Amino acid sequence: MPRTRHTAAFALITALALALTGCGSGDPAAAPAGAGTSGKGRIPTADVVSSVKKDPAAAGLLPAEVRDSGTLTLASSVGTPPGAFYLEDGRTLAGADIDFADAVARALGLKLKREVASFEAILPALGSGKYDLGTGNFGVTDERRKTIDFVTYINDGQGFAVRDDSELDDVTDLTQLCGLTVGTSAGTTFEATLEENKHLCADAGEEAYEVKTYTDQAAVWISLQQGRSDVVMSTINGLRYAVTQQKGLRFLNEFKRLDVGFAFRKGTPLAPAFQAAVNSLKADGTYERILKKWGTGESAITTSQISPPEIS
Repeated sequence: MPRTRHTAAFALITALALALTGCGSGDPAAAPAGAGTSGKGRIPTADVVSSVKKDPAAAGLLPAEVRDSGTLTLASSVGTPPGAFYLEDGRTLAGADIDFADAVARALGLKLKREVASFEAILPALGSGKYDLGTGNFGVTDERRKTIDFVTYINDGQGFAVRDDSELDDVTDLTQLCGLTVGTSAGTTFEATLEENKHLCADAGEEAYEVKTYTDQAAVWISLQQGRSDVVMSTINGLRYAVTQQKGLRFLNEFKRLDVGFAFRKGTPLAPAFQAAVNSLKADGTYERILKKWGTGESAITTSQISPPEIS
């Protein structure tokens, strides 16, 4: 992606979506927890990765050819905080997904060749061998497990947010969305959930909700701010963060929790090493430091798993 597009995307996020330069509450407590934040954007800058040491036991689980090459190709989906996003220079990546991937790589003694890719393109590309692994807050679902292996590192999921003037108090049943326009990101579990359950409104004798999808997460928020969407569905962590940075919006509620993991092609030999590395980060305290930095402590998992069943 050209730098000009990076810069333009960041400008959209800062100026119209996340308002990271001061259009939020102005209360420092509203920013994610963690030492070291920039005064202008209140983006956490604490270094929680460089101190990670190689874990010989975890690294020993890597295939010999990977240990020999010392590199893996990682596809990263870039959106908005706290997951993965560009800093103001339009080039530097930051976010919890970035920190977790870099920390795991250090624990395994590997270097990552990171390539930015669209969310909807990453999972198919893993199967073709274009990338060794992918990150993008990929929720573990039974449908995805048919073709993808996951190594879990957090628990996030699906939630909703609205403007302050909305009459919605929460969404515990999708029939509460009947007659409304719902904005969400393309190629996500949110889109799949909404499309699969549109019939619920007709079954209840009500007008179906309309689903509007966007490839740019910033555009989802803009659609809500400008009234083109009545409600947005996105990640729990992303929603909670974003509403602290934008006036006139509020988080409604969690709808469904999902494990989130590093994504690999089905049958990958890399999964045991990555699982061991995540658990190593939990043992040495790095895991908790990353969560604290990005204010996502509620997403902590007890232990990393390989392709667990979807949370029901």
